[in-house]
Amino acid sequence: MRRIRRGAALCAAILSAAAAGGCAARPHSPAGPGRVVLTSSQVAALRSFGAGDTAFGLNLLSALCRRQPGANVLVSPVSLATGLGMAYLGARGATAAAMARVLHLPDSGRALIPGLRARRALLASLNRPGITFAESNRLWADPSLVTRQSYAAALQESYRAGLTHVPLLSAPDQARATINSAIAAQTRGHISNLLPPGSIPPDQIGWVLTNALYLKAAWRHRFDRAKTAPGPFRTGNGIVVRVPYMHGSGYSYAATATGWAATDLKYRGGRLAMLALLPPVSGPGRPAAIRGCQVPSSTELRTLLHGLTRPSEAQEVALPKVKLASSEALNDVLTRQGMGLAFSRRANFTGISPQAWRIGFVQHAATLSVDEHGAVAAAATAVGMEATSLRLPLIFNRPYLLIIRDMLTGEPLMMAWVANPSKA
Repeated sequence: MRRIRRGAALCAAILSAAAAGGCAARPHSPAGPGRVVLTSSQVAALRSFGAGDTAFGLNLLSALCRRQPGANVLVSPVSLATGLGMAYLGARGATAAAMARVLHLPDSGRALIPGLRARRALLASLNRPGITFAESNRLWADPSLVTRQSYAAALQESYRAGLTHVPLLSAPDQARATINSAIAAQTRGHISNLLPPGSIPPDQIGWVLTNALYLKAAWRHRFDRAKTAPGPFRTGNGIVVRVPYMHGSGYSYAATATGWAATDLKYRGGRLAMLALLPPVSGPGRPAAIRGCQVPSSTELRTLLHGLTRPSEAQEVALPKVKLASSEALNDVLTRQGMGLAFSRRANFTGISPQAWRIGFVQHAATLSVDEHGAVAAAATAVGMEATSLRLPLIFNRPYLLIIRDMLTGEPLMMAWVANPSKA
């Protein structure tokens, strides 16, 4: 069978809304360091994942822009797709169908888990000279609850997610601190407080699924810092501010008949690239500036990506330096996207445990810095799963009161304060 490397559109999911792929599958000799050998069917499956994660990310980005007009918005589609994908493996019936629609999961049936495993391996192979990439997935479970062995095995096979027990029900603040500490370590300190105080209510959340990723990528051709200079930038609210622009030349260029323009800025090794997309300007025959973000249609995006692979005249680029950070609770946004059933009383996550009920929260955080040297990005997602209406055993292990009463009249026949049960 023909051997193929690279996963095409998968690169589009890695650097949140600002990064997209220029990877193309092509035949190659047996894999060397940092390379993954894939079959034709695996490449096709990975392209489906990449296209789905891109569609999911653009829909989510648009929804967040509408909620926060004029604000910067940052998400990591691959981190969210991983965190929610781990929950999806435990969803059943209509709940699973709703999540699959919103996440744009490929209809791969039994091939889903092998496809997820191949996707994770391909992402891990990003780690190479000039690119530092690390990802970690984990299932955190309260030790008093049952976690199906089949579910833990599916997470391990699909996402290499291990199981760790923490006291989510009885000591949620302690559990939260443990999870936050692990995420901080996995993101090199860029995300230190993924779960804010009070995010894990007591006696409610039985499982938390987490994804954390870290990326540091150097440009193939660095921007000359001496050429960085301030210039005007019209914000989403129409206000003109001055920002530092990096200047470079020799970049590819593509445009659509509808007014979109794009360039891709490659990182070392050529495997990873940042796709920068400039929307149409407002004016005669053009849509007026909208309160939110403009995203290209799937057709426009395909046209731009195809155009960037064709020879073109070298383009000069002036790109602002940016440093972004975000932290979002996404329950409401995902509900409006069509995943409401997973948060409702009718949710079905019995694949996780006979005691699992519904998604209690989805918390997402991301950081992105782009400068003359390259980009540094980190992202983390936590999906908290509620247990069914369980209560911890009521243990009378300290002084307590006893009342024997007539249930009809309430007449107290006996009362006792038990200070020491060992004494007669």
